[in-house]
Amino acid sequence: MPDLTRRGFIVTALAASAVRTVPAVATRTGGRRILTLVYDKGLGMMRAVERVVP
Repeated sequence: MPDLTRRGFIVTALAASAVRTVPAVATRTGGRRILTLVYDKGLGMMRAVERVVP
């Protein structure tokens, strides 16, 4: 298992909570979801950013 820094743990926890909440919000608002991949220098890897567009 990779060593997690404090920042990595917080980002992982926020991403896990977003996975639970974003689909519920998107179905209620009826918006379109846009998934973008960005390079996070702090983590040293790519991560997904999801936006809801009306």
